[in-house]
Amino acid sequence: MKSKNYKLIIFTALLTLIGCRNNTSLSQMEIVSPVTVTDITYGSIRKTYSTTSTAISHSEAELAAQMTGTYILQINPRTKKPYVLGDKVNANDLIVRIDDKSYENGISIESKRMNLEIAEQELEKQKNLYDKGGVTLYDVRNAEVKIISSRLDYENAIINLEKMNVRAPFNGVIVNLPHYTQGAQIPSGSSIVSIMNYSTMLLDINLPESAINDIRVGQKALITHYTIPQDTIMGEITELSPAISAETRTFKGKLLVDNEDLLIRPGMFVKADIVVDHKDLTIIIPKSIIQNNRNRKYVYVVKQGIATLREIQVGLEDKDNVEVTRGLNRDDQLVIRGYETLRDNSKVKIQK
Repeated sequence: MKSKNYKLIIFTALLTLIGCRNNTSLSQMEIVSPVTVTDITYGSIRKTYSTTSTAISHSEAELAAQMTGTYILQINPRTKKPYVLGDKVNANDLIVRIDDKSYENGISIESKRMNLEIAEQELEKQKNLYDKGGVTLYDVRNAEVKIISSRLDYENAIINLEKMNVRAPFNGVIVNLPHYTQGAQIPSGSSIVSIMNYSTMLLDINLPESAINDIRVGQKALITHYTIPQDTIMGEITELSPAISAETRTFKGKLLVDNEDLLIRPGMFVKADIVVDHKDLTIIIPKSIIQNNRNRKYVYVVKQGIATLREIQVGLEDKDNVEVTRGLNRDDQLVIRGYETLRDNSKVKIQK
């Protein structure tokens, strides 16, 4: 009986010894985590407020016939063909002429021009005679009154004659050109042509109440549209309202957009990112790799195969990146993949 108990004690001791050795082996094993790292990079970052709006042209005019007459569409001197939709025009270009011979004859512009010339000659004659004592000052004054009346008649004739011409009031593009048969009679008031100048665009914007202390007149904005993903157009805040809407908790503003290449068209729904602050040559890292714990922000850096937790402080941020103002150095290797399972002082293996 004693012999059996002795053997049992020895067997139990052996099992205990084997178990201790196995536990020791497991505790000495360390997991090496695969990670991807990158060097610290310096770049530029902007703080922006985003808003959307419909683009409208800076200048727009719809021109109508000022008289009844014959419709004559003019030839575009640039294309050598009649004007069509989309044609560019310069200020004072003649687009359509409304012809009416009886109206033109009634103006009698040539006779009014000749009357003005005669009145000018008569005034000169009266002045010479007055200097020689041949006429009174009254005669000179009458000649001056006559020349004033003749000049007004001539200028009014020019104005009335110009009503026959439909001209571009500014540089722009034809955006509407109603069809009329060449030579047809059209009534006064008929819509003739619409012209827009959209080399400069306007945006009416609404901004959140939280931005009222950040946004100022003169700040730049980045204008984008899905049809021009590779191009960013610059704009500038030109007006801001100091009042906040009680219904929407927003305030109004206006953006002027340089659209010299005509990439944005009137009526497009565009996005405006207003730049309220920016930094150049500062440390920038992806926002997605930052870990948070009790209001602490941290990342992992690798040195000699060990990943170390590094607490950081951040500054400006945009959609994808954030500025690091403290906690990282130029020669750090930053973990950008595999950081999810790391702990401070974890062993790692760098993978490409």
